[in-house]
Amino acid sequence: MLNKVQIKILDEKLRDLPSFSTGGSAGLDLRASITSDLILKSNKTELIATGVAIFIDDNSHAALILPRSGLGHKHGIVLGNLVGLIDSDYQGQLYVSCWNRSDAEFIIKPYDRIAQLLFISVDRPQFEIVQGFNESERGEDGFGSSGKQ
Repeated sequence: MLNKVQIKILDEKLRDLPSFSTGGSAGLDLRASITSDLILKSNKTELIATGVAIFIDDNSHAALILPRSGLGHKHGIVLGNLVGLIDSDYQGQLYVSCWNRSDAEFIIKPYDRIAQLLFISVDRPQFEIVQGFNESERGEDGFGSSGKQ
């Protein structure tokens, strides 16, 4: 269990630390640390600072930066790298690669919530070299093998 993560505030105007919106939220909201409106043009990406740096300092954990579902569904604003991975030893500022996949411009205002941060456990297994696997029901059947629906 991850009990503590160090956080450094890099933007002194940032009033809201990453936080859970509700008691059941899994992800903490990350905000745009920008000084003026940013126009995110159709089919373009922008790398946006969050104004915070974290240090997990526990290699059994990492963090993921994920898109906010409402921004993605309603406005086409997702992550340019689809998912951001924050390793436990990274100590720099968190950035969000915002991609506007819609046909319309989108305005991001200073300190808007633009993504969410999720902490995860990381397993670090040892590989066992084998000549073959015990047969499974699926075997090597890949993409689409389990049906359309």
